[in-house]
Amino acid sequence: MKPVAFDYCCPDSVEEALEALASHEDAKLMAGGQSLMPMLNFRVVKPTLIVDIGKLIELDYLRELDDGGLSVGALTRHRVMETSNVVTRRFPIIPETMQNVAHLAIRNRGTIGGSISHADPAAELPMMMRLLDATIVVRSVEGERSIAAGDFFIAPLTTALAENEMVVRIDLPGLPIGMGWCFQEFARRAGDFALAAVGVLLDVQDGIISEARVAMMGVADTPIRRHDAEAVLVGKSLTDDVIAATVAAACDSLEPSRDLHASPDFRRHLASVLTARVLRTAWGRATGVCHEQV
Repeated sequence: MKPVAFDYCCPDSVEEALEALASHEDAKLMAGGQSLMPMLNFRVVKPTLIVDIGKLIELDYLRELDDGGLSVGALTRHRVMETSNVVTRRFPIIPETMQNVAHLAIRNRGTIGGSISHADPAAELPMMMRLLDATIVVRSVEGERSIAAGDFFIAPLTTALAENEMVVRIDLPGLPIGMGWCFQEFARRAGDFALAAVGVLLDVQDGIISEARVAMMGVADTPIRRHDAEAVLVGKSLTDDVIAATVAAACDSLEPSRDLHASPDFRRHLASVLTARVLRTAWGRATGVCHEQV
C-alpha cells in the first residue's frame, strides 16, 4: 500500500517545527522515519502534514552531566548510543541493549526520541528509560515540561505527549560507580522484536545489594519496573533462594497478552528464565565473582 496524500515541511529550527506541528490538527513528526514510514504505508496513521525534523542538528548531541549522567538530544541515533565511549563509560547497559535493536541499517537511522515517542511495548529504548529513571523533556509552542519515564508510557503506541508536543531531550541521572548491569532478550530471529526482555541494575556494597532495579518489556502493554522484585533483592546477597524469590516476585503476577507469536504462559516463562540469567550476570559484574562461586 501507499500512504494517503499529505503536505510536507522540513523546518530549520525547533521553533519552526513546533509552529508547524501546532498549525495542523493531524500533523506528525518524522525523525529517522523507521517507525513512521511503515505506519504511513499501511495507513495506520493518516496525517495531513509531515514535519520532518531530520535537519535539526541542535537536537543531536550527548552531554555529560555533573552527577555522572547524560543529557541526550532527541535526534541522537541508535548507533551513537551503541558505540559512544561516553555512553559505554557511564551507562554500559545501553550499548549492550542497543546491539539487540533491529538491524544495523535501522540503528543508523533510528533516533532515541523517535523510539520513545513511538512507544512500542516490544522496543528496547522505552524499557531503558524506565530502568534508568530517565526524565523526558518535551516542548510545544506553549513551553517546556519534564515527564518522568514512569509517567510517559501510557499504553501500546501511546504516551503522555500532547498532540502539539515533541521530545527534545532525555536526561539520564548518573549511576553509582561499579554498578552491575545486564540486559537480555529472547527473539525468534536476530533483529526481530523480542518476545520478552529483562534488564537489571545492581549496586553491591560489601557483598550486600544496596540498590536494585528490574525492568521488563514484551510482557505488558508498556515497559514496566518490577518494584516488588527490587524489594526482594535489597539488603541481601545473591543466593539461589534470593534468585528464586526475585523471579517469583517479578514474574508470577505478569499477565502478558496473547498474539500470533507467543502465549501468555510462554512469555511468562521467558521472563522467568531471563530474570534469573540477568541477575547472575549483573551480580558478577558488580562483585567480580560469578554466582556459581558464591
